[in-house]
Amino acid sequence: MLQFLNRCSKGRGAWVLLALTALAFELVALYFQHVMLLQPCVMCIYERAALFGVLGAAIVGALAPSTPLRYMAILLWIYSAWEGLRLAWDHTMIQLHPSPFATCDFAARFPTWLPLDKWFPAVFLASGDCAEKQWEFLTLGMPQWLLVIFAAYLLVAILVLFAQFVRPKRRDLFGR
Repeated sequence: MLQFLNRCSKGRGAWVLLALTALAFELVALYFQHVMLLQPCVMCIYERAALFGVLGAAIVGALAPSTPLRYMAILLWIYSAWEGLRLAWDHTMIQLHPSPFATCDFAARFPTWLPLDKWFPAVFLASGDCAEKQWEFLTLGMPQWLLVIFAAYLLVAILVLFAQFVRPKRRDLFGR
């Protein structure tokens, strides 16, 4: 399996697939926000930013899959998936155990050099309450589904990282 992941990470197809999954999740989030009129909270916005990190890693990996830039893409993928998992966990705990002492901010705090909420308010402006459960599917709320999604991204990213140190099978000239 690690040899397969090693081969896949050196081609564009797997990176494009990763980008398409992250893009699909981003589009679903925007559908929930702008069509179903669910209000994203600050944690939702941060989780969305982490998902954009996975998307960015996939784009970098797709641009240069057989160069050392692939390693930077894998590290960005791992970091984004880890941060997304951590944020989704915190958000889940806020929803499952509401407390007046454990709340989220009213507005997202992005770095001054990257004010995403000012540049792209339709995507990154928070207007909801983190403790409010606005949507549920198969008894799981949105942050719980994000736990599953980010855990899957992280698991695959770590396997791909380990696969980089496995030598692919050498095929002989006669196809054996």
